[in-house]
Amino acid sequence: MAAFLSHAVILPAQNTPAPAAPAAAATDDYSGMYTFLKEGEFIQITIENKGMVSGFISRYGDSPSDKGTFLDQFIKSGKLESGKLTFTTENVHGISFAFEGTIERGRGKSPDQEGYFAIRGTLTRSVIGPDKKTTSTERQVEFTSFPRDTASS
Repeated sequence: MAAFLSHAVILPAQNTPAPAAPAAAATDDYSGMYTFLKEGEFIQITIENKGMVSGFISRYGDSPSDKGTFLDQFIKSGKLESGKLTFTTENVHGISFAFEGTIERGRGKSPDQEGYFAIRGTLTRSVIGPDKKTTSTERQVEFTSFPRDTASS
């Protein structure tokens, strides 16, 4: 009888929280570092309450005044809703970025492998020229997550 009671007590505990836990963890798990356009550049994404997105892009400057200098461009607005990710960055040295696409599971088999998550979509780079006119170029991109240190988790 003791085994039956133990089984009866464990079974509801397994069934009740299990459906809610993966959904919450999946959203939180997208936070982290992802590759960017060039080797050494990256995006840090943080998914906050209600799907608000914050973070920054660290990239090499490419204008004559900042060529090769590491620049941080903070996300001024961003949202993650049902796997759809959008964000825009602050303007730094006349350049800003906007992204629209998805964030989802990637090719990596576990969080400690590169590419466990992937950001895919359209990245728009806007440049304000010396004439104060804005030129925008779009490109399809895929940014993959950096390996996570799962030993400390």
